[in-house]
Amino acid sequence: MPGTTPPTPHDADRGFIAKLTPGVVRDAEGRTVWDADAYAFLDADCPPTAHPGLWRQSRLTAKQGLYEVVPGVYQVRGLDLSNITFVEGDRGVLVIDPLISAEVAAAALALYREHRGDRPVTGVLYTHSHIDHFGGVRGVADPADAAAGRLPVLAPAGFLEHAAGENVITGPAMSRRSVYMYGTALPTGPDGQIGCGLGQTTSRGSVGLIAPTVDVRATGQTETVDGIRMVFQLTPGTEAPAEMNIHFPALRLLCVAENACHTLHNVLTLRGALVRDPSAWARYLTETVRLFADDTDTVFASHHWPTWGQDRAVRFLEEQRDAYAYLHDQCVRLINTGHTGAEIAEELRFPPALENAAHIGGYYGSLSHNAKAVYQRYMGWFDGNPAHLWQHPPREAALRYVEFMGGADAVVAKARTSYDRGDLRWAAEVLNHVVFADPEHAEARALQAATFERLGRGAECGPWRNFYLTGAAELRDGVRGAAGRGAPDIVAALTAEQIFRSMAVRIDGPRAAEAGRSLLRWEITRSGQRAPETWTLLLSNGALTPMPGDAPRGEAPHVTLRLDRSVLDEVVGRRTTFADAIGAGRITVTGDMGTLAAFGALLGRPDPGFAVVTP
Repeated sequence: MPGTTPPTPHDADRGFIAKLTPGVVRDAEGRTVWDADAYAFLDADCPPTAHPGLWRQSRLTAKQGLYEVVPGVYQVRGLDLSNITFVEGDRGVLVIDPLISAEVAAAALALYREHRGDRPVTGVLYTHSHIDHFGGVRGVADPADAAAGRLPVLAPAGFLEHAAGENVITGPAMSRRSVYMYGTALPTGPDGQIGCGLGQTTSRGSVGLIAPTVDVRATGQTETVDGIRMVFQLTPGTEAPAEMNIHFPALRLLCVAENACHTLHNVLTLRGALVRDPSAWARYLTETVRLFADDTDTVFASHHWPTWGQDRAVRFLEEQRDAYAYLHDQCVRLINTGHTGAEIAEELRFPPALENAAHIGGYYGSLSHNAKAVYQRYMGWFDGNPAHLWQHPPREAALRYVEFMGGADAVVAKARTSYDRGDLRWAAEVLNHVVFADPEHAEARALQAATFERLGRGAECGPWRNFYLTGAAELRDGVRGAAGRGAPDIVAALTAEQIFRSMAVRIDGPRAAEAGRSLLRWEITRSGQRAPETWTLLLSNGALTPMPGDAPRGEAPHVTLRLDRSVLDEVVGRRTTFADAIGAGRITVTGDMGTLAAFGALLGRPDPGFAVVTP
């Protein structure tokens, strides 16, 4: 209409140069690694099958292509869960956070070069130790260049340990729950997966890792790569155990990694992790403002879109800071008045200024589950009520609940009344008892699936939606999704101790206790090393204890294995087996072969498809 004010352009559109067309990336075998075009449906109005806030966030995060942040700095967004950033130097380009998969990282680099020239990659920088910020590095860089000193690879201190080991101990469980969190087994569309708030989903290509050649060990440390001067701020224990912010003084530009995004983040991710410290997170953001605000006009991160203008950038950082500080402090205040985690989650609300800040919406981390995480960090699983100290496990409790409530059919009938009234939370709780007491009760499964579906469609938080809808799908069709592909680079980056500790959590303890005491000595050689790395594994009372060097007090091993580290990596990565490697002469065994055979028989293999919504 004449005189109508045009809508204000969103920051997510600013600096747009070009899309990847078509927005599909495939691997060498032709399998689809990423399909940005599948999210074209988000251009329509929000349907009744989605929360308007999550729909809007997903529409913004689905925007894909090459964008200018400031002259000389460019991002490709929308080709993975995270962003990849290119900073132009004197000779080439510094790559920051090369996504999850090599295929999408290579596609992003090609898109950048198409519009900015065929510049060589002269450096790589990882902001932190999560896989969506390093896994695609082989798509933009050659490990041989890093090994030969031709390519600097920068990362915060502790990066390699955490990047390689983050999912070692509980990797199978976390991978299984990631299927729920990111909705990777759901169909993409208005009725299914529409995004996760942080991005759309995770790419499915080849994962790699090039070890850092330059460690950032202190706040204030400066490094120059290809003429690009950077000042670093270490922020360990915030969004990741090893993380850092980077200031580019000549550009008045600040990269805040994943410490400040356009969503409330997770204090505890629903896939599982160690609980993060929102108080430390807030303190580091305070330090960020103190260190860099006066010399910053633009802030960008490894997810979402930048914030331009000094005043807006500072307000963005301070509001993010205040959100984590408020979350922490008010949870602790309520803990100290006797509130439990569930009670705090129900009561806690942000003050209006924060609640109305779009970048603090609960699209990825919700205030509800974050509040429970703060409680867990300080108080653990027990809420202090003795009635909750020794409860039955889910199936045994379910059998008793259902009997008390009059049997499965009666419970389902009452749950349907709650469902029809819109009391979905209660319907889900009581139906869960029926499903766990009688997993084959078709009516209970169908009604629980419908309940989950309605809860998911109303969820503002992307992971909540994906959890509910995946649960509904598995109640109807069984377990969905598959274990991820192996990543040889990550296995190779594990320390021997991390490998042996991963074995320890696979030992069948009761059977191992019956097997008695045994000692296994490992001599692991590496090319270029004069002496082998020696470890002794003690199996005693059902527990496996890795010890560097020989056994204490000169105790002789029952069996000794001599092998190259590359062979161990192949075994851990399931590209061969101990038996095959021994048969091929790649592992030399001396001593009691029976001890080795017994040890192998005690190592269980985790089930990557365990049930979640059924017993």
